[in-house]
Formats: sequence, C-alpha cells, structure tokens
Amino acid sequence: MRDYKKYLVWQKSHELVLAIYKVTRAFPKDELFALTNQMKRSSSSIPTNIAEGCGRNSDKDFCRFLYFSFGSANELEYQITLSIDLKFIESEDGQKLLFQIEEIKKMLNGLITKLNADS
Repeated sequence: MRDYKKYLVWQKSHELVLAIYKVTRAFPKDELFALTNQMKRSSSSIPTNIAEGCGRNSDKDFCRFLYFSFGSANELEYQITLSIDLKFIESEDGQKLLFQIEEIKKMLNGLITKLNADS
C-alpha cells in the first residue's frame, strides 16, 4: 500500500488547497455557495483523489484516480481564471495559484506516464 503523504504531488496539492481556502475568504458573501464552494471542492479533490488512488491495489487503479485529480486541476484552473476576471482575486495572486496548478499538473502527468510505462 502506498503512503500518499510521501508523494510530492500530494504535498503540493495540499498546499494549494490551503491557499484556495485562504484566498476565497475575501470573496463576496453572495459567492459563498457558488464559486467559493466550487473552488474549495475542486481544489480538495486533487489531493483527495491521490490519497484514494494510493489505497487501491493496482497501478491501473491508482492511475485512474490520478486522472481524476488532473481533471479537478483543470477545473480549478478555469475557476481561478474566472475569479481573476471577476476581480475576486488580484491578478498577481491568481497567477501564483495558476503556476502552482501547472506544476501539479506536470507532476501528475509524469506520475501517470511512469505508471503506464510500468504496466
């Protein structure tokens, strides 16, 4: 059984979740159950799926959950872009978050590629 906490991609995605929770505190209150909630859910889905995949018995199953994480990263990427455009997030702060997502996506892609090569 894999220990998800040892994966750098999990660690970085957990840090991203914490950053999303922090930045969404400043969103308008009428977004609490809309964009704020969506961003929290999609961001937390990234490390959650990595953790769940680590509990699976095969590389194929683990890889499937990594694809779910990748999809959630894409979803969050758009939500951050939208938040920048709506002026809920300062452009500079949004760019930092987008950089974090890009780094996580590259790491997920690398791990997926490795798992597929090993199968």
